[in-house]
Amino acid sequence: MEPAQQTDHDSPVQEARLWQGNGWTARVIKNEDDDGWAVAMIKDGEPEPALVGPWTMGRDKKNPKPLDLPAFHTLVKTANEVLRRHEQQLHAQLHKQVLVNDEAGPIKVLLDIVPDEDDPYALLSAYDSDGEQLAQVRVAPDFKLNVSSAAHWIAGGYRRP
Repeated sequence: MEPAQQTDHDSPVQEARLWQGNGWTARVIKNEDDDGWAVAMIKDGEPEPALVGPWTMGRDKKNPKPLDLPAFHTLVKTANEVLRRHEQQLHAQLHKQVLVNDEAGPIKVLLDIVPDEDDPYALLSAYDSDGEQLAQVRVAPDFKLNVSSAAHWIAGGYRRP
């Protein structure tokens, strides 16, 4: 009698249309828009793909080219870059900063938006050139921060706009 084959459930899957590893799953899927194929890159634990892109046809011009290690590494790198750019864009939307030249010196004014589902708000903060916080107030999340609005806030004694 042969010993029962053991399967390692933690080992990465490396199949022609499904490849897992490095915290990602690459899945070759039928492209719904045409007769071609696409590859979806899904980060472990996420419900939706971070990246979906076209996939190369195989030599028979009917089936997809099989996934391989170099292609998977390229897909992981690309998907990580897409996520990083998305995070940078979100950060830029939620965190704004201007510099106002005041008699006392330059004042850095920050607007940090907190996108809470129930009660979104923003924090307007001012810092001197040494990084010491001069003031902080809670404002509406749609507060428009620019040099003029920041200078007006400073001139008004940091009262809530």
